[in-house]
Order: sequence, then structure tokens, then C-alpha cells
Amino acid sequence: MSRVAHKLFIIVLSLIVILILIALIYNGFSYYQTILEERFFHGDHKLLKPSGILGHGLGIFGSLFMIIGVFSYMARKRYRFLSRMGLLKHWLEFHIFLCTLGPILILFHTSFKFGGLVAISFWSMVAVFLSGIIGRFIYLQIPRTIEGRELSLNEVRDMKSDIGEVIKTDYDIDDESYKSIIESTKKRVGLYHKNAIVSYFKSWIENRRTLHNVKVALKKNRLSRVQYKKVIGLVKNEISLNRKIERLTTMQNLFKYWHVAHLPFALVMLVIMIIHIGVTIVFGYKWIF
Repeated sequence: MSRVAHKLFIIVLSLIVILILIALIYNGFSYYQTILEERFFHGDHKLLKPSGILGHGLGIFGSLFMIIGVFSYMARKRYRFLSRMGLLKHWLEFHIFLCTLGPILILFHTSFKFGGLVAISFWSMVAVFLSGIIGRFIYLQIPRTIEGRELSLNEVRDMKSDIGEVIKTDYDIDDESYKSIIESTKKRVGLYHKNAIVSYFKSWIENRRTLHNVKVALKKNRLSRVQYKKVIGLVKNEISLNRKIERLTTMQNLFKYWHVAHLPFALVMLVIMIIHIGVTIVFGYKWIF
């Protein structure tokens, strides 16, 4: 999938979620804002109640989307014969799409009325959804290949070029400016300490200072606009790789802890969902079938 096609893919998936959400709110706003005791008398009650034609259908499709989203992504990660069927990150994006759309449909299926055993499944679903957002953030912080495979610390270090050698060989820069650039970019790389937020902002300020120092040093030399941009690009790449190395171990550990929280909620949600579906079928709620 080309970069343009991938962007189009993401836009289409996002638009589907947004448009369906808008349509559900627009169609049922009057009913959902009616207090529970008076909904029976509302004109859309038979359509939008959890056992109604639309309400029941939302529950069915929402459950299917979540089941497909969870198990298709798990299968893609576990079974080698599926490895040739698209990049892992594209499967993850489709997993996120289905597991975002599914809970939205389930929410409207409940008509915003929760209770009993199903409430446990619903709030587990909410916990899975929210932890999924956190997991996505952590996932994006871990350096990966274009296929979506997680890079090791050594692989990230191997991506670093000898910026000093490149600048010395390819660009006509005086010794003072050269030393200034090398000293600015050779920052000690360490892991995040316990106060990660403070560390992040300190790192951000230090990186901005590094870029400023490099720009000041370069302006003392007669470099063309193209050469100037190339050197700045090299420095930015060096800073980016330093930050990736800095956060790699921390994010890998956070990802392990995240799985401990995410998976149990997902299992609870799925088990109670299956029980709920079984009970509704036993009591004769078979939708349009």
C-alpha cells in the first residue's frame, strides 16, 4: 500500500466512524434524552430500544465488529501464514477501527441504560477502549520497521550515522563551528527517570537549544540553502534517534504492563457478551431471523 493509499485508507475509516456516530445521534437524540420511565411512550421506542429492530441490530453488529477486530488481529500476530497478508500496522489500524466502531454501536444498543451482569461487560468494554487509546500511544513511541516490527535497542543504535564524519567530509565548515555542532549533538543519552513528564520537557527544551546552537554555527559559514537544510536534517535525525533510544526500554516495559491490564478486561467483556447473547437467544430475541 502506497503512502497516499494508506492516508486514504485512514481517512475513509475515520469518516465511517464519524458519520455513523453523527447519524446515530441525529436519529435518536430525542429518544435518548427522554427519561427511562417515559421512553415506552416515545414514537421511536419500538425501533431504538435494546430489543428493537434497530437497537438489536446495533448490538449484533457492534459485537461482531469487536469479535472480528480482536481475533483477526490476534491471528495476524500469531499465525505465520497470515504474515504475507498486509503489514501488521495496517491490521492494527483496522483492529482499532472495528474496536472503536463496535463499542459505539453497543453504546447505542444499550440506549444508555446499563444494569445487571451486562453492565460489567459494558464497563469492561469501556476499560478496553480507553486502555486501547493508551496502548496506541505507547505503541507509537516504540521504534518500528516499516512493516510494524518492533526494533531492538541495537537496531536503533545502528541507525545512527557518524554525523561528525559526514559534516567534515561533505561540507565546508570552519573548525570552531564544526566543534560547536559536534558538542551540541553529542548529548548523553539515558533512560527516563521516575518523573517522566519533567524529563520529557527537559529533553524537549534541550533539543530546541541544540537546534538553535547548530543554526547559529551554520550561519557563520557560507553554505547554500540546500546544504544548510541537509545539515539541519542530519541534526534533527540525530536528535530523533537519541530520543528513540532514550524512551525505548521505558516504553517496552510500559507495553508489558499495559497488556496485563488490557487483556483481562477484554476477556471479561467477551465472556459476558457471549453469555448475554446466549440468554437473549434462549428468550427468543432473534432479531429479524
